[in-house]
Amino acid sequence: MVSNAVRALVWLLFLVGGGWLGVWLDLRLWPAWWHDPIWHLASALAGFGVFRIVLTVSRVTGRWLARCGRVGELPRMQTNRLVTVGPYACMRHPMHLGLMLFPLAFALVLGSPAFVLFVWPLEALAIVLLVHLVEEREARLKFGADYAAYARRVPAFNLAPSCLAKLLQDPPERPDCTNTLRIAQE
Repeated sequence: MVSNAVRALVWLLFLVGGGWLGVWLDLRLWPAWWHDPIWHLASALAGFGVFRIVLTVSRVTGRWLARCGRVGELPRMQTNRLVTVGPYACMRHPMHLGLMLFPLAFALVLGSPAFVLFVWPLEALAIVLLVHLVEEREARLKFGADYAAYARRVPAFNLAPSCLAKLLQDPPERPDCTNTLRIAQE
């Protein structure tokens, strides 16, 4: 299992490394844009809008996990139930889809067209690979056959408008989680 501290470090490296690479490329490819205040204002406003979406998706998916994915006393941010309701009913990794937009928000706030055009797509690909190589493996180990059946039914990511809408809707205070979840095998 990869610790949350390691995951946070990887995210930080993505942002800082990608940010610096984007700025470096901008200064070489589009120096006029880098000094244009109108571009920076428009880009920053777009970036803050995307950042708000990222925060909303993280909050919504985190609440679904907190309300449906935990039975008993567990360390913070740990789950022991497979969540298959809410946004998890139509995609296995809704939080990661939202987090995939975080580097884009950062790039837009920086006003870096090179980051948006070149670095962010590579970071998004890296996130998809991390989900496939780390998150999927850990979920299969944790939830076994239940997760394998879930993975056969539900795609890792789903861009259908009805599914994306679920990413922006808070779960009810007491969602009905009992009929669709299985406690993880210890």
